Amino acid sequence: MTAFRHIGIIIKQQDERLKSTLDTLLAQLQAMDVELYLDETLQHAGFPLSELVSRAEIASHCDLCIVVGGDGTLLGAARSLAAANVPLLGVNIGRLGFLVDVSPDELGTQLEAIFGGDFQTEKRCMLRARILRNDECLISEHALNDVVLHVRDAIRMIEFETRIDDRLVNMQRADGIVVSTPTGSTAYALSGGGPILHPEIDALTMVPICPHTLSSRPIVISGNSNISILLHRHNHSSARIAFDGQNMINVEPGDELLIDRSVNSLQLIHPSSYDYYAILRQKLNWSAQP
Repeated sequence: MTAFRHIGIIIKQQDERLKSTLDTLLAQLQAMDVELYLDETLQHAGFPLSELVSRAEIASHCDLCIVVGGDGTLLGAARSLAAANVPLLGVNIGRLGFLVDVSPDELGTQLEAIFGGDFQTEKRCMLRARILRNDECLISEHALNDVVLHVRDAIRMIEFETRIDDRLVNMQRADGIVVSTPTGSTAYALSGGGPILHPEIDALTMVPICPHTLSSRPIVISGNSNISILLHRHNHSSARIAFDGQNMINVEPGDELLIDRSVNSLQLIHPSSYDYYAILRQKLNWSAQP
């Protein structure tokens, strides 16, 4: 008997490297005693819509969802499935692959082991972000990697005030700021000079983007923090807020961004050989010799 019985499949859209991996995956799953739920993204691989299901149906019925793509594909799946507590297993056909760690070359053996009960599980925290305008909530979104406030359509800075747990941290001018989970610490926050946080650390990072004051540095704060970022009303530059670099919304001077820990968390399934530090060595090229 397999460890999972109802399996959702989500794929990266329009990727020429996808077909052979998807064919191998589906053939192996169809040989098992499992029920498949094919997400609507599979229409890009030639599947008719009549054979596909909505993301809501995957959330309702599946005890595992396999994501074939890169980290971006998994981020989108996480935001749509975390509330239903559906575990995700990532098959990497992307470039970096910090989150999708099953190799297409080892798909057969790794999948057999995982469905036989030989795997690791890991929980990753997520963020909740709300945007207030005149004390009314415009939108509430979730993110696995980060929530980013950044300047839009202009090469000029924005000015904003940052508070943590109702205490003023600073007022700064910058191209924006990245609020990141430990999962997102190896993404945009890292390129902005932020630290790498191990996923088990209960913390968040706040990383300014090209700040005007060079003494403005990244800061690591408690994972239970309540963050407020207020756009000053005299800003002349347009700004935007991005959730995992995917969903975005334009904001105006005077808008307030509130960020705290989401009640949802993501459950990841890893092969039993998964090693976080090995992932860092490989993806960040730490083992390269000069």
